[in-house]
Amino acid sequence: MSGGPPPRWLAPAIAVGVALLLVAALLAIEPLRDALSTALRGDTKQLRGDLRALGIWGALVLFLLVQVHAVVFYPAEIVLAVAGFVYGVPVGLALMVVSWAVSAVLCWLLGRVVGRPVVRGLFGARRVDGVERVLERQGVFPLLAARLIPVVPYAIAGYVAGALRVPLTRYAWTSVVGYLPLQAAVVLLGHRLEHLSPTDPLLWAAFAPLLILLVATRPLLRRIERRQPAGPPAR
Repeated sequence: MSGGPPPRWLAPAIAVGVALLLVAALLAIEPLRDALSTALRGDTKQLRGDLRALGIWGALVLFLLVQVHAVVFYPAEIVLAVAGFVYGVPVGLALMVVSWAVSAVLCWLLGRVVGRPVVRGLFGARRVDGVERVLERQGVFPLLAARLIPVVPYAIAGYVAGALRVPLTRYAWTSVVGYLPLQAAVVLLGHRLEHLSPTDPLLWAAFAPLLILLVATRPLLRRIERRQPAGPPAR
């Protein structure tokens, strides 16, 4: 047998297959379907109760719910807070880091499948071309900033990165590292939800760095944006 690289169609085929499996799981698995409906409504109390009732299987439902976010958008913070409330900070954070890392790769693969023309049509040619110029000239900083300051929905950022052929390893590690502060803060918030206090030092320790990053990163992103030429990227 040949030891050459896998065919180029293999990764897109896997991505499409996983997306179809997620849709099938939504139709076939009632707890997952209920969890998605609850997340779309923003009902964290109901979602917490449902997951606790499922016992250990609740973690699997939560993992699958994160993967569904690749094709059905809902507020990601709901899942993060519920993970902290139901499973505690260490287990909940570990579950969320792994779940969203897998989701990031899935979104990147789906972006590769739909391709740059489709992404430009969905999000605007000028905007996508501008993002491409920034990624080409500024390295990992914009990728980290997009996760540290989630002004772009998690899944959409993955679609754009995949369509623009951002290297998968670079995209994956920046997604994990950049999203980790927000994950940790919201998981901690969910864990302490029943005894929430504005004087809680742990909450301040978790959210203060996020506020500092928010203040510091936005001007840097605007400066990078102003440096980009108005024309389309060179081909």
